[in-house]
Amino acid sequence: MSADPSSKAVKKTPLHDVHQDLGAHLVDFAGYLMPLRYASETAEHQAVRTGAGLFDLSHMGEIFLSGPGAAGALDHALVGNLSPMAVGKARYTMICDPDGGVLDDLIVYRLADETWMVVANAANVAVVRAALTERAAGFEAAVDDRSDAYALIALQGPRAQAILAGFTEAPLADLRYYAILADRVAGLDALIARTGYTGEDGFELFVDASDAVALWKALAAVDGVVPAGLSARDTLRLEAGMPLYGNELTAETTPFEAGLGRVVKLDKAVDFVGKAALAAQAQTPAGRRLVGLVARGRRAPRKGYQVVTSGGTPCGVVTSGAPSPTLGRPIAMAYLDSGVEETGLAVDVRGRQEPVDVVALPFYKRS
Repeated sequence: MSADPSSKAVKKTPLHDVHQDLGAHLVDFAGYLMPLRYASETAEHQAVRTGAGLFDLSHMGEIFLSGPGAAGALDHALVGNLSPMAVGKARYTMICDPDGGVLDDLIVYRLADETWMVVANAANVAVVRAALTERAAGFEAAVDDRSDAYALIALQGPRAQAILAGFTEAPLADLRYYAILADRVAGLDALIARTGYTGEDGFELFVDASDAVALWKALAAVDGVVPAGLSARDTLRLEAGMPLYGNELTAETTPFEAGLGRVVKLDKAVDFVGKAALAAQAQTPAGRRLVGLVARGRRAPRKGYQVVTSGGTPCGVVTSGAPSPTLGRPIAMAYLDSGVEETGLAVDVRGRQEPVDVVALPFYKRS
């Protein structure tokens, strides 16, 4: 986990003191001091797979669009078709540049008829805010970055619903995947979303920054709830085949290359930024493609390592890689060049060719 190189100063989330008290190993990530791990990242990972893990995600950005033209502004600004969404629903989408490169992947929530919340990756909040402001200029819509006003806490794992039900009267059983509602949790006003990034069931709780410590401590006091850091979050999302901006997604990568062309709605009624470039790519043969790799040995492929053919010719690059606590073997995601056969491949791990098998994503899917 490395910091955003453009960061001018390292910020602290509202839960910084809590993490220090828990003995977390803190690192600079996307301009924030964030917990990498508290004790064992493997134990934190396994807690999410088998029980419940608690994450501080307060570094993420919350950008609101409001007004009668907000829906139209989002349809123009993003690749998805947002305006038909019902209040209380969420959608995974992307904001692209005119050439189709991904500026960020986003989750957009419709909170009311004319109120939307766009959740952006921490390193890209300024880019997304600027792009949304520019693209909304011709619409009757206001853009308001409220990132500093919010804390975001995620409770993830198969026990998440049962645990959270002890703190709220919200109808959690009726809250579907990719939906959101407003209610009270542990006596605090919260937006409760069901849009996880771990491959497990779970909830994201958006609360006033001043309420973060009280909410965290209430949830953490439940027997079996394990605080989890960035390392566990990374291996969890990798097992689930979920992309990470800066790894699988970049401004030099299009949604189609990442295997996420389904989020690009070329048939929506309005024009959107990047449409011409993405429409052209949709009609061309597939170029490089994102695949899953499982190592046959014990040495883990890492970001930036080359994928090579049986003859040693470079034919791709690893975007994310780590030992998988769930599978018990090293796994990776990688881009393979166009036309490369998916057999007989290896990853160059510090000068040694480690054989890998190409597999379908995701590596892990909950039952």
